[in-house]
Amino acid sequence: MIYDPTKANPLSGNPLTTRDDLAKAVIDLFKPLLPYFSEGGARVRLGAAGAIFDRAAADLEGFARPLWGIVPLAAGGGHFPHWDLYRQGLANGTNPDHPEYWGDLADRNQRLVELAAVGFALALVPEHIWEPLADNEKKTVSAYLVAARNLEFIDNNWKFFRVLIDLGLERVGVAFDHGKTVAYLDELEAFDLGDGWYRDGPVRRVDHYIPFAMHFYGLIHTVLARGDEARKDRFRDRARTFAADIRHWFGPDGAALAFGRSQTYRFAAGGFWGALAFAGVEALPWAEIKGYYMRHIRWWSALPIADRDGVLSVGYGYPNLLMSESYNSPGSPYWALKFFLPLALPEDHPFWAAEEASQPEFSEPVVLKPAGMVAMHTPGNVVVLSSGQQHDKMRGANEKYSKFAYSTRYAFNIEADDRNFAAASFDGMLGLSDDGVHFRMRETLEEALIAGDRLFSRWRPWQDVSIETWLLPANPWHIRIHRIVTPRALSTVEGGFAIERADFNVDRSDAREGRAVWYGQTDVSAIVDLSSRPRAGHTMSPIPNTNLIRAKTLLPQLRGELGPGTAVLVTAAMALPSRENWAEALGNPPARPDIDELERHFRENGVCVPAFALKL
Repeated sequence: MIYDPTKANPLSGNPLTTRDDLAKAVIDLFKPLLPYFSEGGARVRLGAAGAIFDRAAADLEGFARPLWGIVPLAAGGGHFPHWDLYRQGLANGTNPDHPEYWGDLADRNQRLVELAAVGFALALVPEHIWEPLADNEKKTVSAYLVAARNLEFIDNNWKFFRVLIDLGLERVGVAFDHGKTVAYLDELEAFDLGDGWYRDGPVRRVDHYIPFAMHFYGLIHTVLARGDEARKDRFRDRARTFAADIRHWFGPDGAALAFGRSQTYRFAAGGFWGALAFAGVEALPWAEIKGYYMRHIRWWSALPIADRDGVLSVGYGYPNLLMSESYNSPGSPYWALKFFLPLALPEDHPFWAAEEASQPEFSEPVVLKPAGMVAMHTPGNVVVLSSGQQHDKMRGANEKYSKFAYSTRYAFNIEADDRNFAAASFDGMLGLSDDGVHFRMRETLEEALIAGDRLFSRWRPWQDVSIETWLLPANPWHIRIHRIVTPRALSTVEGGFAIERADFNVDRSDAREGRAVWYGQTDVSAIVDLSSRPRAGHTMSPIPNTNLIRAKTLLPQLRGELGPGTAVLVTAAMALPSRENWAEALGNPPARPDIDELERHFRENGVCVPAFALKL
């Protein structure tokens, strides 16, 4: 019997079209965890891989994160048969005298993150997790939670975790200092960028933490908090505005834009749509909101995202530690269960009653100004051009934030070997080397501007090398222009989109001067040089397990050499499903833009990308 990894996915075989289907999905996702609960119920250890925090905190993560799906299931009347296990674990984990004690608390500690799920449970279903506890157990649990909420949380979305703990304490009648709650809510609102966008703390980046954290928790606050009506109105208004933008991070097949950190949380990315329903915010027609929501979970149901025992793996489209963060433990992926928040709503809620609507058509580029992005809807895909994002303190941060183009259909690659320039993929990037071995790419920026649907950035791969990059939509193509000033010779490699590679080498390639094309079984990917001196086309297969969705991929590249001085590289790239009319697009690449006109356009219209404007 041949092992089919997609069958290990607990969502596999579920049609995922109704509320009942999603309720079943929560139970199916939880069942594989049962063998890994400790005897006292407080610890859930799912693997041997480590994270930056201690094992006890990781075990708490495995215990707490499933609550994000279990709690709304129960709140909406669904049956969860293991509340006794959770009550036992909660009492033991917070008891310093018990061997399964979760450990002492500290400022900016991982335990503060996971206790937010406990606060959420106390706030929404106290009858299941609080009221049956003995009085001494209630004292132990409340003392642990009060001690946690009195500590300092990291200056980003973490500040919502105190708010969530406090919602639970308030619901069960435990006293605490409300002034600290208000202070954190004020500081969270200060991250507002305008147009419904936040930044995730004092950083030059916006990513999925904006929909699945900042907005998600804010919308929960609007439902569960007492009073504070003006703030609730602001949270709802921002979410309503944001919905019109974030829908351009979702493809027509339900895939979310793979961009930024924490991709292993997978379908948490769709949690924003469920949070709108939970808060009663009809930011778009309910049918459209439900379409984005349901298509997203169905997309995940067809991928091998679990290990053989059905436990969700660290990874994205398949198990993959390469793309993970240092704070990802084996229990981390269960934040995906935040997706199930609208199960708390009754079946006759307008969200559940609506018929799914397909994604609207968008023929023109869509400007996402606060994020420094321009979205293009192409057949089967959404391509997002990006300038203004950066993160310089994370493995793979360059690939996660600083590529020129991201895609819902093709995701992106993480480089596996920074000492092998010839084998690097540089999909959606320009790679440079001065020794033929090591390499640099766009990382942090000196300047990021947006002018209409065009983007500009200035960056330095080395201190003595300056690059100006312009990005222009030309659907289904996009254009990249790089003006490079270097005091020494450099080798360059620029990549298009990575598409799926067939198992039996039946894919075809065409590499010549000035262009490279892969004709895959499912997609066609092309890159064309519009420079005055074309680079050599090159077709390669990146190192396996470097792409987020597909374990094996194909990638077209342009390769060339630069001498000392100033050089201008002009590139057009595109990828399309092979069932589409790719031949017409391939035969009509865009013309080389007038760079003088482009510079004039930015002088007259360019403004700093809001996400980048923060002075660090």
